[in-house]
Amino acid sequence: MKLVVAITGASGVRYGVAAVRLLEDTDVESHVIVTEAGRRVLAEESPYTPEDVHGHADVVHHPDDVGASVASGSFDFDGMLVCPCSMKTLGYVANGIAEGLVPRVADVCLKEGRRLVLVPRESPMARTHLENMVKAHDAGAVVAPASPGFYTDVDSLEDVVEVFAAKLLDGFDVETPEMQRWQG
Repeated sequence: MKLVVAITGASGVRYGVAAVRLLEDTDVESHVIVTEAGRRVLAEESPYTPEDVHGHADVVHHPDDVGASVASGSFDFDGMLVCPCSMKTLGYVANGIAEGLVPRVADVCLKEGRRLVLVPRESPMARTHLENMVKAHDAGAVVAPASPGFYTDVDSLEDVVEVFAAKLLDGFDVETPEMQRWQG
């Protein structure tokens, strides 16, 4: 299995970092894209650098490289997780604007029928944000707002982040030890 993980310029970059890190311990080949705005948010709200994230990836793509392997529908990959997904990226995806590598790969997922999961992290949301989420959903994307569950046995913010990232990967049928299923 091959998954693309994109970290864009929204708050919540720790979710994306956790997803990339969790993939490292699986048989999944991870392709990572960190946008310029994603780099800025990494610096502003986390102890991680882009190099830290890249160190957990199998393949790293520059966000402006629209000639990257993952930009083509003929490249064999299984899906894409955009985590976090900025409202700019959401708008591009919802409206079919393949500007830059992240929206291009998302467009490939939609046109090829591959799984695309968008994790918007914004509050409150404007009507345009909500409309773009519906448009992306109607085009075939899964919209999974960063809304972690608290029914799991978590002791720290890092635990909450890891369990939510594991849940996102579970949507791609990727098993990680961090995934905690409700037992009733």
